[in-house]
Amino acid sequence: MLDILYKIDVWFLYFINHSLSNNLFDKLFPFITEVRNWYIAYIILFFILIIRGGRIGRIAAVLLILLVVTTDQFSNFFLKNLFARVRPCNVFPDLNILVTCTESFSFPSSHAVNNFAAAMFFSKIFPKLKWSLFTVATLMAFSRPYVGVHYPSDVIGGALIGMAFGYIFALIAIKIDDLFLQRKTKITDKYERIEFR
Repeated sequence: MLDILYKIDVWFLYFINHSLSNNLFDKLFPFITEVRNWYIAYIILFFILIIRGGRIGRIAAVLLILLVVTTDQFSNFFLKNLFARVRPCNVFPDLNILVTCTESFSFPSSHAVNNFAAAMFFSKIFPKLKWSLFTVATLMAFSRPYVGVHYPSDVIGGALIGMAFGYIFALIAIKIDDLFLQRKTKITDKYERIEFR
């Protein structure tokens, strides 16, 4: 059974990496997959959260840092070493390798874990952004097998793991916001009672 699943995984890898290959994608996806190309956008969005996001935005900004650190460490230092799966770019010499192929392990894709964690996290807090967030996360995840450094199952597994973390952290953010709201309501009620005495 595992052998069949692996063959399917490899077939989809070659479909994405070879059959879908074209000049536009060969320029687009190496750019998308490089995290450093997103740093400015991340910084701008972080400050928008703090300045324009209200209380829930500031709570989300703080928890986002904890979320990304947690998912990145869990993925890179626990799961990758636990599964110890060799990257496809180090297994199949005929893949189109469009970025540097490292010696680090393959499962899960940390790009997928981190981006889907953030997408789920923010989609629960700011539902109107859901489609934009998941579109970006999907493009980032798709870029990994396209450039030849991950199997499709690496990004699917990473996406599921990331969404689980994102959902949990979103519940925490909403709970913290509710606690602040309850505290504010109690203080307001207290002052109103004092005024009417």
